[in-house]
Amino acid sequence: MNNRTHGGLSEDVGRDIKARALKGIAKTAAPSLAISILLFVSAGRLNWTMAWVYAGLSLIGVVAVALAAGPALLAERSGVGQGAEALDVAMAVIMAWLGPVAIALVAGLDCRYGWQPEVSPLVQGAGVVIVILGYAMALWAMATNRFFSGVVRIQEERGHTVVSHGPYALVRHPGYVGVILAALGAPLMLGSAWALIPAAATIGTIVVRTAYEDRTLVRDLAGYEAYARRVRYRLLPGIW
Repeated sequence: MNNRTHGGLSEDVGRDIKARALKGIAKTAAPSLAISILLFVSAGRLNWTMAWVYAGLSLIGVVAVALAAGPALLAERSGVGQGAEALDVAMAVIMAWLGPVAIALVAGLDCRYGWQPEVSPLVQGAGVVIVILGYAMALWAMATNRFFSGVVRIQEERGHTVVSHGPYALVRHPGYVGVILAALGAPLMLGSAWALIPAAATIGTIVVRTAYEDRTLVRDLAGYEAYARRVRYRLLPGIW
């Protein structure tokens, strides 16, 4: 009876993780889909090459996240999680939703009305490269760090420990570096100088959140203070 009970419990846990993992994938896909649609709606047309490139990269990013994260991390990222603070949740919403939505909206309106200044094709191509590098950095961080949660919290139930290899040997918050690059590259590839304004606001939020997360981890995560002494820089080696 005990074996059947234990087996049933294991099966229940497995089903719960799978269900939450699917929710985590949906949570990742929803912003990408909504933003892609918003681009075309705000532009008022479908014949916008760079918007299709952006949508394609976003779709590839969703698939890559599902592959890099794995079920346990996807399950963790499916919800807010115990211990998350309201301020951090608000900053996470800006990073994942409000910032990208504002960038897409402004870029789409810029495409529709042709605001000045124009962005050259060369700069747009550079923007594509920057976005790809941003996605790659964020995915590298996610694949390296099994505690890559969507909110700042100590995951005691998952045996949270300091991760110091891979990109974390270079900077303390490589995932945020990836998000910053993507936020900076998106307006450029979409040909909208005006969209750099919401991008700058988004990046500013990320910088504030980085400092907030560092303070939380130094205070609450064993070994993080020593790690922070070894890896001195949060986002930019040699600068900050």
